[in-house]
Amino acid sequence: MISDADAWEAVQRKDRAFDGAFVTGVHSTGIYCRPSCPARMPLRKNVRFYANPEDAEAAGLRACKRCSPNTQSAEEACVLAAIAAIRTGGAMTLDQLSDLTGYSPTHFQRLFKRTIGLSPAAFARALREERVREALESGASVTDALYQAGYSAPSRFYADTKGKLGMQASDWRDGGKGRTVHWSVVSTSLGEMLVAATEKGVCCLSFNEGVEELRARFPNAQLLEGGEELSTLLKQVVAAVEQPDLDNSHIPLDVKGTAFQQRCWQALREIPAGETRSYGEQAAMLGNPKASRAVGSANGANNIAVLIPCHRVVPASGGVGGYAYGAEIKAELLKREGVGEKELF
Repeated sequence: MISDADAWEAVQRKDRAFDGAFVTGVHSTGIYCRPSCPARMPLRKNVRFYANPEDAEAAGLRACKRCSPNTQSAEEACVLAAIAAIRTGGAMTLDQLSDLTGYSPTHFQRLFKRTIGLSPAAFARALREERVREALESGASVTDALYQAGYSAPSRFYADTKGKLGMQASDWRDGGKGRTVHWSVVSTSLGEMLVAATEKGVCCLSFNEGVEELRARFPNAQLLEGGEELSTLLKQVVAAVEQPDLDNSHIPLDVKGTAFQQRCWQALREIPAGETRSYGEQAAMLGNPKASRAVGSANGANNIAVLIPCHRVVPASGGVGGYAYGAEIKAELLKREGVGEKELF
């Protein structure tokens, strides 16, 4: 979610471009509104911003009858219609989407990207990639999975996913078959830490786990303890854990996840050290404020702690919230980044 200062400026402008990105809670009246609501401007001291209507209602507010922030706008309905058409019929040209929705191609392109976070073409590619992964994980052959997902040739899939996935298509189906994973368990001030890496980068970082958990993630890979290939990387990873406020974007990752999961994980990496987001705010970063549950599931599937900083996502209601490796480790990571108790409770 955008900063409170930017949200307040959008409300003062009654900017429709931010409708759906957040809602404005007016606690003096007990209602919440769209940023573009035509009602009289509230006093800033009475305003609090929420990622979505659900969060506002959980805080005891009710929807404004004038701007109906809990119902779909005509623009939102058109975007959902376009998504349904892409899911059913595959990639569509902007002219086809324009005919479907009644908007000009240029305007609809902007509207779709503002709402979803991707252009229509990028959304269609992400959808195809996700369908490939689902088919591979259910046991389909690589060739069958690619054609079922709508690729005209295997080369198109590899061109679309080059530099994004790390793991090749066959690796998804075969649990890392043919890959070599070097691993080590090292002591840190947060406890024992498992670090594993392929030749492309870190593929697992977890606390208080051992090789058995790693084997469950990559049942068919060759697991080798230690090795020169891992030693340099280990120093960088340990430094990132001991000082999580440092920039660790230079550490290469080799991640396994669906297209949606990878978008969520990339959003996590864009949260600055020392800051937190709620699940609703992370969903808003992806252009879909109502996807907080899906975002929570994607964060839970993250195998690379700290480097993909899911610890920076906390409940909107306050507190540290859940964490795969325990609330104490999560709280300590946040503390090391400069997040104080005042900001969490």
